Amino acid sequence: MLRKITLIGTLLLLFSIPNISKAVDSAKPFLGRWALFLPGGAGWLEVKQMDTYLEASLLWYGGSVEPVSNVYMEGETLVVTRTRNYVRTAGAPGAPERIHVASTEHRFSIYGDQLVGEQITPQKDGSSSTMRFTGKKISDVPAAPDISKLVYGKPVKLLNGKDLTGWKLLEEKKTSGWAIVDGTLVNDPAQKEGQPHISYGNLCTVDKYEDFNLKLQVNVPAGSNSGVYLRGIYEIQVVDSYEKALDPHNMGALYSRITPSESAEKPAGEWQDMDITLCDRHVTVILNGKTIINNQPVLGCTGGAITPDEFIPGPIYLQGDHGKVYYRNIEIKPILKK
Repeated sequence: MLRKITLIGTLLLLFSIPNISKAVDSAKPFLGRWALFLPGGAGWLEVKQMDTYLEASLLWYGGSVEPVSNVYMEGETLVVTRTRNYVRTAGAPGAPERIHVASTEHRFSIYGDQLVGEQITPQKDGSSSTMRFTGKKISDVPAAPDISKLVYGKPVKLLNGKDLTGWKLLEEKKTSGWAIVDGTLVNDPAQKEGQPHISYGNLCTVDKYEDFNLKLQVNVPAGSNSGVYLRGIYEIQVVDSYEKALDPHNMGALYSRITPSESAEKPAGEWQDMDITLCDRHVTVILNGKTIINNQPVLGCTGGAITPDEFIPGPIYLQGDHGKVYYRNIEIKPILKK
């Protein structure tokens, strides 16, 4: 009997090897990093071939880059799933709560050099919705530039201390909480108790930039949150994280992607100095005189990006829908020669 079981196991293994090999071959075109052009926003996908399985991480509109629940090949289609738990009740008085698992499916195909995808999302009423999008392969990040040899253009002050000339609301239909008060740029996204929620917008420069050095001062009240987006693509986090453990969501981090090497933030309510250099998809952040990100490669856009395209000029944009924040002395110097 034991010999029979062993023989069956061996035969099953032999039959599975061609299927594993075929799956590995069909997955090869998907390996690497992809910019996802989503309706009204941006996303990012990375697929890796491990020893015996595929691994993937996904950014979907906002939030953080996160590992997916599952990734596998279905013929020539790459399937990625993400799951979340939610509580439902039967509706009857006193009915017990039940935890349901909702699985969102992303299906990717390749046509020429373009990725074509669709997201299938289950709805609470038992139906599903489908959203289609496209993607483009991201080239490898080049070698780190020699920061000491960069040649800069003339510095440009982005705030005149009087009004918002040179700036505009990123989302035209949202409410602006931005104003110049005593020479300082202030964002106050206040909500009125008992009134409908007000949706506040982000502020961005009218002009667009390529690679540059950006200096500014920022003051974050206790518990507040904002962000500085480089080219509208990469968010440098602005948040009250004083005395918190190192994390890729802390002050000065490249949001969810690069953790500061040390804590350099000041207590809430104090002015803080940021010195940021973006060059050849590498970022350097000096916070309050300490280099907390040193010429590190950027692997893709961050949550809230205007576009996933990392190869076009874009604005500086300041996050305005999270909390009160103050900015002043914003100055940019374009990189002319590398």
